[in-house]
Amino acid sequence: MLDLEVVPERSLGNEQWEFALGMPFSQAISILQKHCRIIKNVQVLYSEQTPLSHDLILNLTQDGIKLLFDATNQRLKVIEVYDLSKVKLKYCGVHFNSQAIAPTIEQIDQSFGATHPGVYNAAEQLFHLNFRGLSFSFQLDSWNEAPKYEPNFAMGLASLQIPHGAMVKRMHIYTGNNLQETRAPAMPLACFLGNIYAECVDVLRDQAGPLGLKLRLLTAGCGLGVMTDAKVRSLERSIFFGDSCQDVLGALGSPHKVFYKSEDKMKIHSPSPHKQVPSKCNDYFFNYFTLGVDILFDSTTHLVKKFVLHTNYPGHYNFNIYHRCDFKIPLVIKKGKTLISYKSISPQIMHLCLSIQELLGHPMEKPVVLHRSSSANNTNPFGSTFCFGLQRMIFEVRTSCICVALSGIRMYTVCIKL
Repeated sequence: MLDLEVVPERSLGNEQWEFALGMPFSQAISILQKHCRIIKNVQVLYSEQTPLSHDLILNLTQDGIKLLFDATNQRLKVIEVYDLSKVKLKYCGVHFNSQAIAPTIEQIDQSFGATHPGVYNAAEQLFHLNFRGLSFSFQLDSWNEAPKYEPNFAMGLASLQIPHGAMVKRMHIYTGNNLQETRAPAMPLACFLGNIYAECVDVLRDQAGPLGLKLRLLTAGCGLGVMTDAKVRSLERSIFFGDSCQDVLGALGSPHKVFYKSEDKMKIHSPSPHKQVPSKCNDYFFNYFTLGVDILFDSTTHLVKKFVLHTNYPGHYNFNIYHRCDFKIPLVIKKGKTLISYKSISPQIMHLCLSIQELLGHPMEKPVVLHRSSSANNTNPFGSTFCFGLQRMIFEVRTSCICVALSGIRMYTVCIKL
């Protein structure tokens, strides 16, 4: 049985690890993988039809804990303990829930002190006792008589007379005073771990097509010193097609991984002279996992050839390898030969395929079907995806939900994966 410390508005954990509000989804997965012998039977729950409308959930069924991640930024928003019989809980080093201590209303009052009057939800028959960043729900359906309360007290908040021995049914940890209105906080300093993260990525372009990327980066101080003295710093960097390896390294630092391409499945769709030229050496990617960005370099010139921006949609082949890239891509809307305007799109836009066709006023060409399999991996449980060419970019589209991806057709290309 896990023995965990509750920190309102911050975290649930112990001396070895903690789930902190604002933590990226991938870091929570890393904790679960590292402690898989202790934390078992974990479920990943998400909506296939509307992945941006419902929270992304990690359900620790053996321990009675749910981690709710915001669907948009994929940071931890709420920690819910829905079965207190499966876990030990303490506050300020003192247990208020264990095999020997029952989480009654009296025990909660003794451990956490006074708070505002509770709220009674008649539909759920639950009494909610709220502290800042922490709430407890008590089940009332076992009562012999209806709860007594003053309906006009404190602008409608119910002041109930709770019987002795009422037990906690659920506990929530969140930020702010209202669980229903809470949002995922900014990523805490302890989660940076010496990495840089992309707050947003803007695709730079002219009327002809994409030119490069402008990245707004977040980093925290590292090295000698106390962590509490560190601050999150924001900086901007721009990278363009044709930049050298040294330019990219100077702007973004060393990549997390360098990947050499063994094959080019899209080469058949290039102009005919390029199809007939055998590759003497392989192009290579700089993989920046925490930025959600890949940068492809030409093997001969060692100049930037392609950008890949990942949205980390649940159910995608590369899910949980990259952090979500919060990009903005300006699309040029033309009517005849006249430039109308620019329309910015982002990972949050739903039904993107239809939206793009409506903006451009004509249907897109038939897509290229991409099967992610090779001699080393002949099966892909996630199915194939469609690749649509549009304004010198390629949109990769999952067949299981309506969303899009991009890749270029000029000398240098942009590829955006959704």
